[in-house]
Amino acid sequence: MPIGIIIVFFLIVVFVSASVKILNEYERGVVFRLGRTLDEPKGPGLILLFPFIDRLVKISTRTITMDIEPQDVITKDNVSVKVNAVLYFRVVNPTNAVINIENYLYATSQLAQTHLRSILGQHSLDQLLSERDTINDKIQTILDLQTDPWGVKVVSVEIKHIDLPVDMQRAMAREAESERERRAKIIAAEGEMQAAGKLREAADTLSGNKTSLQLRYLQTLADIASEGSKYIVFPLPMEFFDALSEKIRKKD
Repeated sequence: MPIGIIIVFFLIVVFVSASVKILNEYERGVVFRLGRTLDEPKGPGLILLFPFIDRLVKISTRTITMDIEPQDVITKDNVSVKVNAVLYFRVVNPTNAVINIENYLYATSQLAQTHLRSILGQHSLDQLLSERDTINDKIQTILDLQTDPWGVKVVSVEIKHIDLPVDMQRAMAREAESERERRAKIIAAEGEMQAAGKLREAADTLSGNKTSLQLRYLQTLADIASEGSKYIVFPLPMEFFDALSEKIRKKD
């Protein structure tokens, strides 16, 4: 085979490989033609380029999960904590993500760390622990506004872990224990109050009929006898002693 044909065949292969590109479903291609971007990003699928004239930059449009490094935060009530979070975002405008920012991944990460420290510093420790959803939404709204010119959409921000100092953990443990004791005492007092009310109702019911009171005495004796006790206590009403004392005075 002549050398000329081999050279031509090689040039055709190089030309085809440089001009034909395949982009996946989740990818978009920003094409620079002689240094200027085309109106719309290309893809997905098969796209054709002019070799040595066009330059392709691939951008993924899938949601990216980024772990925000632990940040030292001083809360509004002067408590030093270490907080880390998870950031979810994706590129919605590939052209802006390439033109308006040099590295949108690094820029979004740094912006998230900065706003995480500043926003958490505006809240007290109790708010950080009890109002996570509200704080997450606030951080997400601010980051989404800041990254919009970059073509980046912040989907969600989730505070993952709040690392408290050891002395603060001990103080919170003592507070939780005191709260549990308080609730236990309240529940016990409410139980005693309800039991006293039921006993009063039972006493009112029994006092209305002397026969029912006598039957209750007999039932109590039967319960004591069934337990095999050696001692049996006979409850006597106070009126019996009053009547006995009256008879003794009359004899005198």
